[in-house]
Amino acid sequence: MPIFDEALENYVRSTFAVEDEALATIRREIPRRGLPEITVRPEEGRFLQFLAAACGARQAVEIGTLGGYSGTWIARGLPPDGRLVTLEKEPAYAAVAREHFALSGVADKVEVRVGDAHSLLPKLEAEGPFGFVFIDAEKDGYPAYLDWAEANLVPGGILAAHNAFRHGAVTDPSNQDPSVEITRRFNRRLAEGSLSTIFPAGDGTAIAVLRPMP
Repeated sequence: MPIFDEALENYVRSTFAVEDEALATIRREIPRRGLPEITVRPEEGRFLQFLAAACGARQAVEIGTLGGYSGTWIARGLPPDGRLVTLEKEPAYAAVAREHFALSGVADKVEVRVGDAHSLLPKLEAEGPFGFVFIDAEKDGYPAYLDWAEANLVPGGILAAHNAFRHGAVTDPSNQDPSVEITRRFNRRLAEGSLSTIFPAGDGTAIAVLRPMP
């Protein structure tokens, strides 16, 4: 039977995902600065760092910056000359994130672009292809973001998408909320079309190699 529980989650966090002072400060500051408490957990952030490093990404894209916590983890998984472009719709959130990227020492690797991701992504295509894409924005936009990632990842590049479980709603057949159904279809599309799975910590992170190595 499943044994993953809060004690094991804390074990993973304390063993593999210990925050330094900058990351701990960023996570505390996000709600204090008035941003929603919807950022990834430390063990999820460490997983994003691992993925970015494991696939050898030199250029990465994050859709949904919030306060810069997940972006800091990703940037730390890139090589010294790596680059993360992170997209944020809310100017106030972007301003906080820039402060946090400076605090964590990754500002030289990260560019925050402000605006609607659906408008910004087409302009970003000429700067690719990219090795890693992380989606953590409005759930209704996930299918379009997946379309973009499929077209703009390098062969062997990795996609990661947060909230794959929707706090358990994806397994509840009585929950017919349109945004939950979009998440179900997104997960099925990954499962049927790529080498993919879900990292089950936190609210679940769907991961996929969208363009296999030749």
